[in-house]
Amino acid sequence: MANRNLNIAFFGSSLVSAYWNGAATYYRGLIRALNALGHRITFFEPDAYERQQHRDMPDPDYARVVVYPVDDESGVRQSLLAARDADIVVKASGVGVFDHLLEAAVLELKNGRNAIVYWDVDAPATLAAIHQDGCHALAALIGDYDLVLTYGGGPAVVDGFGRLGARQCVPIYNALDTTTHYPVAGHPSYHADLGFLGNRMPDREARVHEFFFKPAAALGKRHFLLGGSGWAQHAPELPNVRYLGHVYTDQHNAFNCTPLAILNINRQSMADVGFSPATRIFEAAGAGACLISDAWPGMDQFLTPGRECLVAGSGEGVIELLETLRPQQAREIGLAAMQRVRSQHTYALRAAQVEKLFLAMLEEQRQCQHQ
Repeated sequence: MANRNLNIAFFGSSLVSAYWNGAATYYRGLIRALNALGHRITFFEPDAYERQQHRDMPDPDYARVVVYPVDDESGVRQSLLAARDADIVVKASGVGVFDHLLEAAVLELKNGRNAIVYWDVDAPATLAAIHQDGCHALAALIGDYDLVLTYGGGPAVVDGFGRLGARQCVPIYNALDTTTHYPVAGHPSYHADLGFLGNRMPDREARVHEFFFKPAAALGKRHFLLGGSGWAQHAPELPNVRYLGHVYTDQHNAFNCTPLAILNINRQSMADVGFSPATRIFEAAGAGACLISDAWPGMDQFLTPGRECLVAGSGEGVIELLETLRPQQAREIGLAAMQRVRSQHTYALRAAQVEKLFLAMLEEQRQCQHQ
């Protein structure tokens, strides 16, 4: 099928606010790159969780943003009506409001000329919830979607959705947006030996204590930074740890470029499933940071341990790495990581993959109409 400009309707958590919304940079990178390929995207997001009050960007020029009210169903129903003429309709997981309504309602927009996509930005959690609830509403709907895309998860996630009847499931991994994440001069506010940027989440908290707080407690002369929401009342009082609260995205480059090393800690479910690189991995690598990551299956598909990143299997492993890491080695690792992600893991490459999938679906629809 020849390339064509697509009209894409996207129902997600938020494009314009990263507040309690870790998927924001993922959405931005992909949608910006899809627009650069000539496609028109309308992003429908709810006015919920104070995200509009904590915007970190104006409406972008690469997408039309529609913010709908959540006092009742009328706002989301109007948005669904506005999406009915789209070539591709995407329902992302974790919208946070009216998810069950949207999961079923987008399928009602099928008209034989479009394609309906379920895009899961937390597939391990979704599959676990379905496994635990024999009456989970989404389980009966997956087979009706034309395509399932996931934020990550590799073979285990693909197999999981396949068992639910997915026609096709493809991981679209996080990546680097070179227009937003790149090296900058270090900033005195972020001087530290190790920095971690992540909201407090139940599925990650124990791992943060293991990989971040345990090293901080053991290395009293080293300096640690913790950015993200939810930690103020739920973290140890350690004199060598500075708590930053929510760090706006325009500060991420300075945060990543200043400390000796940047820590990645996957949530437990993503660590168990593997093949789930967080956005912070590519943000840090794109800024030339030396990354120390917890260990999980598939890490070497994205960065080579020992050369493009450092990997620790426990808090003790983080301690050992910090005790031996020198600035020159950190710079070399960061440079190698930046070169790798710029060449192999950009949103431009991911968007080309998505475009190919979308066009193939629509071509299949066209052929069915002419049979």
